[in-house]
Amino acid sequence: MSDSPADRPARPVVIDVWCELQCPDCRTALEDVRALRARYGDRVELRLRHFPLEKHKHSFAAAQAAEEAFEQGKGWPYVEAALAGVEDLDRKGEAHLVDTARELGLDAEEFDTALIDGRHILIVDADQAEGKAIGVTGTPTYVVGGERLDGGKSQEGLRERVEEITDRLLAADASS
Repeated sequence: MSDSPADRPARPVVIDVWCELQCPDCRTALEDVRALRARYGDRVELRLRHFPLEKHKHSFAAAQAAEEAFEQGKGWPYVEAALAGVEDLDRKGEAHLVDTARELGLDAEEFDTALIDGRHILIVDADQAEGKAIGVTGTPTYVVGGERLDGGKSQEGLRERVEEITDRLLAADASS
């Protein structure tokens, strides 16, 4: 039984996407996330990381709601739907988060309960603390191969930079 690199499945490149679900820039960045998913498929693991900003009063609840959606098996569809409704979240608050869950066929009552009992607070707090520790100041921010790319200031050329790093990491993994 051989254990050569060709026999082992390649590990996906992890792309951490530091996001805030009440952030218009993160909504714009969804196109980049979709493009990365389409280009790389299972060769990358896109991980949502929460970085709620104090200027958006529903962002902490939205992060918890996203975690509940991941637990119910529809994390990224929920994230996309939540970001598509940033204005509704501004206007309706947490009720919009539960409505979004219902529209996606998730257990809306469980969402409501999760927001009340705070079962996902520790995950959101840990993400936010880690983000601060590595220098995240705004959203969206990507971390690929240990490199932090800040899209909160400008998204110009950001996806190309993420792809450049990802391609380099995939090539290095394939040759080892």
